Amino acid sequence: MITKRKVQSLAGTVAFVAALGLALAGCTNTGTTGGSSSAPKTQQTVKPSDGPTCSLADYKGKKIDLKNAVVGFSQSEKEDNPFRIAETQSITDEAAKIGVKKFIKTNAQSTLSKQISDIQDLISQGANVLIVAPLNSDGLEPALKAARDKNIPVLTVDRKLNATACTDYVSFLGSNFVEQGKRAADQLIKGTGGKGNVAILLGSSGNGVTTDRTKGFVDQLTAKAPDIKIVAQQTGDFARDKGQSVTEQLLQSHPEITAVYAENDEMGLGAQAAILAAGKTAGKDIQIYSIDGTKNAVQQIVAGSYNGVIESNPRFGPLAFATLKTFLSGSPVGQDIVIQDSEYDPSNAANKVDSAF
Repeated sequence: MITKRKVQSLAGTVAFVAALGLALAGCTNTGTTGGSSSAPKTQQTVKPSDGPTCSLADYKGKKIDLKNAVVGFSQSEKEDNPFRIAETQSITDEAAKIGVKKFIKTNAQSTLSKQISDIQDLISQGANVLIVAPLNSDGLEPALKAARDKNIPVLTVDRKLNATACTDYVSFLGSNFVEQGKRAADQLIKGTGGKGNVAILLGSSGNGVTTDRTKGFVDQLTAKAPDIKIVAQQTGDFARDKGQSVTEQLLQSHPEITAVYAENDEMGLGAQAAILAAGKTAGKDIQIYSIDGTKNAVQQIVAGSYNGVIESNPRFGPLAFATLKTFLSGSPVGQDIVIQDSEYDPSNAANKVDSAF
């Protein structure tokens, strides 16, 4: 039976964060609304945790020096979206920086069956370690089993699997998506004065990120803003064009809409285009709030045509490889490594736009 060990104090977490070394040096973004244009590009910082850990002994893996390792990265979605572009670039750059023996990357082009075959192909090419950005929370079981059969460590990033950490995979690295939804609701409540009619542009169906961002947002509105009514919820699939077309339909069927909550920036920017096409003033007649932290969205806040963005930092490279280095040396790592995200609003967007991706 695989052992699930608890870190007995925050000292273990502090030691882990310290092990990130120069990869995370200078990270000053703690999720507050402050910041300045002279701040460094926002890298990921880890929230302290005393949760369960995973080690090589638990996982039954072997010690590996990353410089002698073949590392495979499975990207899930087409890189026509700033989040995926930044994520892949960060992981690719860090692999080169630390000098892994061989780095192989694939892209599933938003197709689950292709991501399964991609991961299996990475294993057949000799990958000793895998970093996976899952397309969905379910469905990767055949690929995970292929890795597990060979005790190949798997780190998942940015989307959490409905699977067991330290059994089916080593660790999840990413944001607290429920908290992101709550923080977006707080921005909207503040910006609207706690009154209005909101449309929600949902992310992809069957995705834990969508579920959590919706739950956090809806629960927070219910608890804190009873005078805000959710008048529509419709899937925009995390895509700008779909976000635009869905918003066009919603504005016709629900002309009373005064705010839009989009579960990523791309859908939010699509909603903005639909609002403008309808002859309304984006950011004023209809407010827009979303999650990601793309430069395109933050620049629209600066321009006054967008109202708020909660960051979801895609720069996983330094954290992923620092986690692997710790794990492959035999030391335990957290099963859930949660990062701290910033946020952007009219009070700070101009000063912080350079930290957006």
